[in-house]
Amino acid sequence: MLDNWSKLLTEVLAIIPARGGSKEIPRKNISKLGNKPLLYYTVNAAKKSNLITRSIISTDNNEISKIAKKIGIEVIKRPKKIAGEKSLVETAMKHVLNYLKKKENYIPDVVVLLQITSPFRNEKHIDEALKIFFTKKLDSVFSGNNAHVFVWEEKEGLVFPKNHNPQKRIRRQESKKYLENGAISITKIKSFEKSNSRVSGKTGIYIMPEIFSIEIDTKLDLILANEVLKIIKKNEK
Repeated sequence: MLDNWSKLLTEVLAIIPARGGSKEIPRKNISKLGNKPLLYYTVNAAKKSNLITRSIISTDNNEISKIAKKIGIEVIKRPKKIAGEKSLVETAMKHVLNYLKKKENYIPDVVVLLQITSPFRNEKHIDEALKIFFTKKLDSVFSGNNAHVFVWEEKEGLVFPKNHNPQKRIRRQESKKYLENGAISITKIKSFEKSNSRVSGKTGIYIMPEIFSIEIDTKLDLILANEVLKIIKKNEK
């Protein structure tokens, strides 16, 4: 256990949003990855973290709720009106926080948002991101990857470079631009209440290895993730 780190915090709440609806992959959050439902991997990572003190799934779906409870995580039922395709994840976060405050007078110091669609993010990644958050005394931290991409913008039928000079292309290792990968978002509760955003104020980044950063949004993503899972398991032996 990380006793020195535990002294830096009192309550670190992990919120795991799990809507029942998904257009691209029906029942996505409980679709099979390997021989387990997709949500298992994120729940397991939260439970095994040394720095998260409480974990909750927010869902509008009875089947997801049943599976989550069987795995061993608390569930808070989300109203259908804030569980639609266009509903913001911050709305689900606010609902959980308001529910806990009203029912238990429970107010965490830090909230960690974990998306089920990032199944290869594990407890090591979560704890390393939290260490950055605490040691640098930040308001927010998000996980991401180096963004070695050349973006072009169309104007009046022509395209123009948006984030680079085509005559001076930099190498990947020289790039200081990053993309969020959606796996981990950490914020002080006070910052979240002030901004209504998972990322605000003094913000840092936790850079994750790309193989662990796969995000499942499409059927092809799920097929590829099953192949990556085989590689990860093979390397763990």
